Amino acid sequence: MKTPDPKPKIDGRGAELHLDDYLPYRLSVASNRVSRLIARLYQDRFGLSIWQWRVLAILGAGNEVTAGEVAARAAMDKMAVSRAVSALMARGLISRTTSDKDGRARILSLTQTGASIYTEIAPLARAQEQHLLAGFSPDDITTATRFMRAIEARALALTDDEAEV
Repeated sequence: MKTPDPKPKIDGRGAELHLDDYLPYRLSVASNRVSRLIARLYQDRFGLSIWQWRVLAILGAGNEVTAGEVAARAAMDKMAVSRAVSALMARGLISRTTSDKDGRARILSLTQTGASIYTEIAPLARAQEQHLLAGFSPDDITTATRFMRAIEARALALTDDEAEV
């Protein structure tokens, strides 16, 4: 009687995938839960989607950027940015003008109403962040932030490497 082949090992771990121990899954779940937590602040009160809030937040930080720059900065799909921009423009929360430097570029910026909403939501979002991080030491937060930025940079580098192949 032949014995079955042992399961292949990868880096000392089994080849099977257990989502609970799979870092990309954990990051996705954490991101979704945190996004939903913060979303409560602006969805009910202002009728904004997560994607619309991200566009407002980028513009609210004093940035006048193109939709493509928003997509790159927020790691959002260009179609999601386009839908968010259209909805925000329809509500009069952002405006789009032609760039003085490049006549083909369309620059997004907050309107006075959009800036007012941003000014109201931003401190609420910061307070929610403080509630989320309560119980973590400053060193834990610094380490986690560094780790997340390193993961983002590595993923971007791997994506860029794949594009070159």
